[in-house]
Amino acid sequence: MGIGGTILGVPLIGSAVDPAVLLTPIMDAAAKKVLSDVALNTATSGGATYADVRIGRYLNQFIYAREDKVQNIENRESFGVGIRVIVNGTWGFAATSDVNEEGIAAAAKQAVAIAKANSSLQTEPVRLAPTKGVGEVTWATPIEKNAFEVPISEKVDLMLNANAIALKSGASYIDSALFLVNEKKYFASTDGSYIDQDVHRIWPNFSVTAIDEETGKFRSRQALSSPMGMGYEYLDPRAEGKVECPGGCIGYSHHYDLLEDAEMAGKQVKAKLKAKSVVAGKYDLVLDPNHLGLTIHEAVGHPLELDRVLGYEANYAGTSFATLDKWKTGTFKYGNEKVNLYADKTMQYSLGAVGYDDEGVATKKWDLVKKGILVNYQAIRDQIHMIDQKESHGCCYADSWSSVQFQRMPNVNLAPGEEPLTPQEMVKDVEKGIYIAGRGSYSIDQQRYNFQFGGTLFYEIKNGEIVGELEDVAYQSNTQEFWNSCAAICDKRDFRFWGSFFDGKGQPGQVSAVSHGSSTTRFNGVNVINTARKL
Repeated sequence: MGIGGTILGVPLIGSAVDPAVLLTPIMDAAAKKVLSDVALNTATSGGATYADVRIGRYLNQFIYAREDKVQNIENRESFGVGIRVIVNGTWGFAATSDVNEEGIAAAAKQAVAIAKANSSLQTEPVRLAPTKGVGEVTWATPIEKNAFEVPISEKVDLMLNANAIALKSGASYIDSALFLVNEKKYFASTDGSYIDQDVHRIWPNFSVTAIDEETGKFRSRQALSSPMGMGYEYLDPRAEGKVECPGGCIGYSHHYDLLEDAEMAGKQVKAKLKAKSVVAGKYDLVLDPNHLGLTIHEAVGHPLELDRVLGYEANYAGTSFATLDKWKTGTFKYGNEKVNLYADKTMQYSLGAVGYDDEGVATKKWDLVKKGILVNYQAIRDQIHMIDQKESHGCCYADSWSSVQFQRMPNVNLAPGEEPLTPQEMVKDVEKGIYIAGRGSYSIDQQRYNFQFGGTLFYEIKNGEIVGELEDVAYQSNTQEFWNSCAAICDKRDFRFWGSFFDGKGQPGQVSAVSHGSSTTRFNGVNVINTARKL
């Protein structure tokens, strides 16, 4: 078991199963508690001073269609147990797909043996922040409709309908996909916790392409959806949460109209073929949340992971410029006083929303940057003492029962502005600028400092008005300069998520799901380059 095949960049976990299996219960909480106690008792009798066990059942469904045909449907299940222990002040971990008393006892013994073997190399014992046991508790994503219960034929009909609409409105080609995740996670520890969680996530997506037959020139446009911690109700096209954006775009928060977005995409991708190429220079940028989320992810989320700050994580996408000496001064200006960035794993509809992390710590909200000043990082139970704090932030996660849990990025968000401000009102104050929506190619250096970001849709702003589409746009800055150029943030009415199912980290690599919320935000005097210019 483990990571399966990859389709359109989507890693599918587990073995292929009949779709009916995705709705078939295989073990209740009482049975999981019995098996967990086998693991905990075996570990402690072998010398463990701490132990935790995760019984995980991970379900995936992936549907992929191109134009008028379904190309692939995948239904997958992965089921097993991961056991983590501390012996002689050292971590040990083992996992098994034999979910029975004999298999779990053997895995617990193996985890103890690994910890004992590793302890000969340990120079400083693990310091685990105390966490009170919570007894037997449950938590579930508050969904209205289980997406796995919706017939595949209904999902396929919606996707093919969206494809047809996009083609009719101007697209030459379209790929569409629907990815569903259900994580059934049971955690138990020697602290006295028995936590049963049922986590649901959904991601509808597409990419349209238009081709100029005469010149061979082509342009593409991705869906303006976001992966969400929701059920199938996300695809209910309600007006609630819909935002009118500059340039004729529509922003979606917790309900997404796939057909409407497909129609817009067909028209917009055709218009992109005739859009003028940007003139490089300094511009005021008005960034839509669907775009800004990726910038937050790369320039805030990753550099404030404590293991990167300490240099423990380096090979997978680098370390961090935001070193401890900057934090200790209490004066380091990550941004200007308009900038308030915070972590929150409790936010409804977000990908990172769970009741407890994979160490049994209740999730929470905490500040990272307050009025522009760096005030905190992201840390878990065996890290938190390194920044002189006593309580884990609750952001430990493993992508599978077979993976060891470690520090992962929580939802990291930019707080909305306090004064009433809509995106349209923000544009009126811009003399020379560009409105950017959607994600594009990007790059950032190994310290998460110097970067370049593209996008999907670009609209030129002159004297407070949108005057037309642009192409070949990318902006360059560094993290500190960028956040210090923040000039205005729209209010909470415009607050929306961007998210990623596949945030990679670690060796062996793991992925995690995380959202980033913000309102439309303006940054003044940012350097814009023309990506089509020949050097």
